[in-house]
Amino acid sequence: MKCVFKFSCPITSTLDVIGDRWTLIILKQMLFENKQTFKDLKESTENIASNILTVRLNILVGNGLISKSKIKTNNKSVYYHLTESGLSITSVLVELGAWGQDNLSNYNQLMEKSTFKIKSSKKAYTKSLKNRYKAKIAKTEFVKT
Repeated sequence: MKCVFKFSCPITSTLDVIGDRWTLIILKQMLFENKQTFKDLKESTENIASNILTVRLNILVGNGLISKSKIKTNNKSVYYHLTESGLSITSVLVELGAWGQDNLSNYNQLMEKSTFKIKSSKKAYTKSLKNRYKAKIAKTEFVKT
């Protein structure tokens, strides 16, 4: 499902595609938590409703941020993975996480348990996330659906 854009502003257009909380959570889960299937995403701690997950996945596929495939060893499940366009959002997610660490940790005690910790520069952390994700995807034999 492609977005119908109503404005010429690149920020507004970007927010039309990735601006709601569930879309960013899906992208975060795929990149940071290696979630790949509908079931993986549905059973996450964020507890996204099935209908919302379906719509958001279709928007992400329709706008080229993720693609869906099957793998040779499991032809039943559909696997979602980030495209180059989707991976290019890594730095945005890292910036959001860093902002949250810097500005919300005093207000959200649960953040102490978070595994999101930038141990190096944001640029190096972003690069390592992308490389780790690409390496994992490269090891999987996908069959286009």
